[in-house]
Amino acid sequence: MMYTCLSPSMLITVKVSSEQSVNFLEEMASSASPSATAAAVMAVLVAAAVCLHGAAAQLCEDYYADTCPDAYDIVKQVLIEAHESDTRIYASLLRLHFHDCFVQGCDGSLLLDSVPGMESEKDSRPNNGSARGFPVVDDVKAALEDACPGVVSCADILAIAAEISVELSGGPSWGVLLGRLDSKTSNFAASQNLPAPFDNLTTLQGKFSAVGLHDVDLVALSGGHTFGRVQCANVAFPPADRLYNFSGTGMPDPTLDSAYAAFLSQRCPRNGDRTSLNDLDPTTPDTFDNHYYTNIEMNRGFLISDQELKSSAEAQGTTAPIVDQFATSQEAFFASFAQSMINMGNIQPLTDPSQGEVRINCRKVN
Repeated sequence: MMYTCLSPSMLITVKVSSEQSVNFLEEMASSASPSATAAAVMAVLVAAAVCLHGAAAQLCEDYYADTCPDAYDIVKQVLIEAHESDTRIYASLLRLHFHDCFVQGCDGSLLLDSVPGMESEKDSRPNNGSARGFPVVDDVKAALEDACPGVVSCADILAIAAEISVELSGGPSWGVLLGRLDSKTSNFAASQNLPAPFDNLTTLQGKFSAVGLHDVDLVALSGGHTFGRVQCANVAFPPADRLYNFSGTGMPDPTLDSAYAAFLSQRCPRNGDRTSLNDLDPTTPDTFDNHYYTNIEMNRGFLISDQELKSSAEAQGTTAPIVDQFATSQEAFFASFAQSMINMGNIQPLTDPSQGEVRINCRKVN
């Protein structure tokens, strides 16, 4: 089998700026033969290409080219069929990948059910009662096991499903890097600290920075809220109350557009049903576009964490200009979102066979 993947031992460690690379080449050219100089040029170009491609460990786009060549199409077909009866499923699957990657890396740990001695991430506060789409992941896994048993990991299923879900909703496509293994453990404690809908900007930046992501990633990945649904608990109840008692003031959030606040108050009345669903984007609720940012520009972000990207004092000069750019240019948003999804997919990829496995059933270790 031949993969174009690079293992850690094959990577050339060249963490230099383009200017430093040029200086390095100039020095080589002055002291080496033409053939040696050419080799040095090629080494730097290869290293740069690896860095730009976002490869980490053994991740690469064609990881399953020989072992399960139809994997992408199989996942896509299952998702299309699921969407026929559940228009929310694409947004839900994107969220599963996000919640998986932010807890001990993109390793499928979110998919494990609780067993004695190990509490599932599914049961933590950020996931319990809101993370959904697990039966569809089971269906995808079953279809892949029929086609190529024991080959495609559950962690990679989440990565592929996220890309397909975005593309089928009108968003960008990107080359999904593959080759992750599945973890044998879940991390309930760490999942309690996922980015939350009531987090302020400083907290959000800290949580993203902790996994190697930065302001552009934060703003771009938050754009995943451009489709899907959200419960009233995240806008009308503490600690996320923006309608009735924002930050203990007894008043609505002052950054929330008054007309939108009145609309949401009808949808989520005081002491009403916490689980009632609302569109994250009231303009195009099932389409992946840049309306998330145009809504924020009009103070119509649904969540505290959404509006913080633009209205927080700390956002000025940091995240607010990025929101402005994405609101103006959907093309810029799509390009950044695709790159940020690749960046997120590279959070601590599990590729060591002594630490991970390809689960046969995504809900339990083999």
